[in-house]
Amino acid sequence: MKRNILKSSVQHAYFSIIFQILCRIITFGINAFIVRSVGREVLGIMNVRLLLLESTLLFLSREAISRAVLSVSTQHKGRCNWPQIINQVWLTVPICFILSIPCLYIWLAILSPVEDSLWEQYKFGCYSMAISCIVELFAEAPVFVAKVFCFVKLKIAMDTLHIFIRSIVFLTIVFHDKEICIYAFAIAQFCSASFIVVGFYSSMHYYIKNEQANNLDNGDKKRRNLSDFESFPFKNIIEMIPGYLPNDEKKFNTELQVLTLSFVKQGVFKQILTEGEKYVMSISPVLSFSEQATYDVVNNLGSLAARFIFRPIEDSSYFYFTQTISRDLSLIRQDKEKVNETGFVLKTLFMIITSVGIIIFVFGQYYSGIALYLYGGADFVSDGLSEKLLRWHCLAILFLAVNGISEAFMFATNSSIEIDKYNVYMAGFSIVFLLSSYLLTNMLGPVGFIVANCANMFCRICYSVRYINKKFEPVSIRPFDGFYPGKMFSCSLIVAVVICFMFQVSHTTNILLNLFVGACCFIICLFSWTLENKTLIKTLLNKYAEKRELQRRMSMTTETKDNHHTKVE
Repeated sequence: MKRNILKSSVQHAYFSIIFQILCRIITFGINAFIVRSVGREVLGIMNVRLLLLESTLLFLSREAISRAVLSVSTQHKGRCNWPQIINQVWLTVPICFILSIPCLYIWLAILSPVEDSLWEQYKFGCYSMAISCIVELFAEAPVFVAKVFCFVKLKIAMDTLHIFIRSIVFLTIVFHDKEICIYAFAIAQFCSASFIVVGFYSSMHYYIKNEQANNLDNGDKKRRNLSDFESFPFKNIIEMIPGYLPNDEKKFNTELQVLTLSFVKQGVFKQILTEGEKYVMSISPVLSFSEQATYDVVNNLGSLAARFIFRPIEDSSYFYFTQTISRDLSLIRQDKEKVNETGFVLKTLFMIITSVGIIIFVFGQYYSGIALYLYGGADFVSDGLSEKLLRWHCLAILFLAVNGISEAFMFATNSSIEIDKYNVYMAGFSIVFLLSSYLLTNMLGPVGFIVANCANMFCRICYSVRYINKKFEPVSIRPFDGFYPGKMFSCSLIVAVVICFMFQVSHTTNILLNLFVGACCFIICLFSWTLENKTLIKTLLNKYAEKRELQRRMSMTTETKDNHHTKVE
């Protein structure tokens, strides 16, 4: 039960990346099937309009509460006021129900209309998505407990099964009748949400019963292990229901409520900035559903790195920073070893994500058309719009890479006052982003969304950089030293640009040759980066080896003690 925060954060990122790859493969396969056999308009309704409703309800219902209670859990879990935390987490359910009423009215009565032939399916889909969100939040308590106690594999397993069940239900219905694609999408979403609830509570019930049985069956060993089990505050899954655990204090923590309200304001702005282009698409008739589907497909393909690598690292980094750095203390007054480790981790993260972002930007300029051709066929790339969109997305990924990590640290270490201060800036960013998205889209088409997003992220990065430099200045740590690429890596990228350009000009139609040349250039760039950062890689490998050796020694010590007790008995 003892947590290793850094190890758990890294492990979570590792498993999340694997999960995201698996998830994207399934989703891409389904989207390709819909594009080729059903039509882009249906895909636009599902992936833009209905998923935007789900994203809005879930994000606004739980994001602020989740961030606030996770910050409270920076204390040792045995000393947390779990009754107050459980009560706070369960507020997500009534909040989602209340939010679903105006959201359903907006989605059904105000947003740009859907064709009459798809209206009944669309209406059913909206109601189903709202109900699915409410059902999914019934599992928020065990989900939060699993996150705090570092049940990494459980979380990833549940997310993976969630995707599989949704995909299987959807494909089963669609293969039977392609005309009810939106019905199938809505039903599949409800089934997967129900599974999340059953799966998490069942897993927690099994864990608690298994620990109790082990402690009872081990005789004298029970006394040695009981202290570990007592650190887990729940003896029954019923205790994860609000109001069940005894509590001598108030039902809700006042400081936690204040922090939650700060995150609520921040969450609204962040949701607008994250899904702003979809809101603009839905509110105004800038793009048809078919064009929205094209933008969404290209956006998903262009965001592969963000979903596979950057988002899991960002989530794990946020968790790591919340558990190692206190919000209300200057770094110079905190544990020096933790502060130095945090600075090293942040510098390393900047080095890695910046390098990945630059590689994606460079190679994306030459292989966007090939990737889209292989995905959607010749018709999908015939107008040139999708290729142009993907190239611009590669630039946005570079901004996204830096913005994600810098904001993860900032949000994890901000005090309530600093969060409120940043909310003012977020309000300005949100307004400017929405206005620029609308104006640039009318001028540049769908590319306008990406240009506006790049400008918005650049402003947010500038604010985060200023905050991080100011935060680390008293301890003389410079995390942004890892921001700039090395000379060898930069030279290899320039060589790759020249080679790829020459081969694409001289062998335009030879896809296999261009892919082979690109793969060779990528390997050269990767090899040069490895050589340039061999000290870092060696340090990480040594730390991993030290941890493995320490675990081995602890395991041998525990085994020796067990053998000694057995002989005494």
